[in-house]
Amino acid sequence: MTMGAGDDRQQLAALYERMYKAMIAKDSTTLHEVHADDFLLIHMTGMRQSKEAYIRAIMDGTLNYYSAQTEGLDIAINGDTAVITGHSRVEAAVFGGGRHTWPLSLHFEARKSDGHWRLTRSQASTY
Repeated sequence: MTMGAGDDRQQLAALYERMYKAMIAKDSTTLHEVHADDFLLIHMTGMRQSKEAYIRAIMDGTLNYYSAQTEGLDIAINGDTAVITGHSRVEAAVFGGGRHTWPLSLHFEARKSDGHWRLTRSQASTY
């Protein structure tokens, strides 16, 4: 049975939610699963982090996430690649700053390999 675009959309939406839940729970196993090995995060400041550096920053408390409420999610699929743009209100304390809630826009690129979607790139901004 082949999966259609609707199934892929559901998988990508679930991937987005799974990523946030793992960030909040500091679940390194899930974070490793949802991000491709070549994942790159570009922070609002322009700082770039590899998958390993990003996960390490979550685990060591440099990046602390407390909640994320999704307000909108746009998904565009082109074969085995996809673009996901999510708008979420994210409560976090990052890089030694205080705990705040940001209207965070994450623009993701994702790739499907061996039947599984993984995040390959993310660029953060506010909305």
